[in-house]
Amino acid sequence: MAAIKVIYWSQSGNTQAMANAVAEGIKEAGKEAEAVFVTEANINDIKDDTAVALGCPAMGAEVLEEADMEPFVTSFESIAAGKNVALFGSYGWGDGEWMRDWTERMIGAGVNVLNGEGLICQEAPDDEMIEECKNLGKQLANC
Repeated sequence: MAAIKVIYWSQSGNTQAMANAVAEGIKEAGKEAEAVFVTEANINDIKDDTAVALGCPAMGAEVLEEADMEPFVTSFESIAAGKNVALFGSYGWGDGEWMRDWTERMIGAGVNVLNGEGLICQEAPDDEMIEECKNLGKQLANC
């Protein structure tokens, strides 16, 4: 069984903590998981996967990180149709517009976005948010 990939970008460590919790939830549900920083991810490794998690914080004017995550997501759109995807990320300002835009973009690419929206966290995830991330991982594992 191939590991479910949790692909993320993080600068401060907040989204990385969320990614690790999502991966832990996948493992708690009995599946293999691998948290992978986006620069170490290969789009071909998830081409045939039916489930994947993607995480990125809000950057600048509420957009995805542009140097690494945005190009990966653009590539992902070409293979995304029919996949179950958990979206997550942290933010420091704004109201979550980057995640709403990302969710719409993924739905437009034919993705089943779990819960119809991404899981967002303002600043560092607290214990409650870590549990929500684990639950998102469990949900993804059971797709």
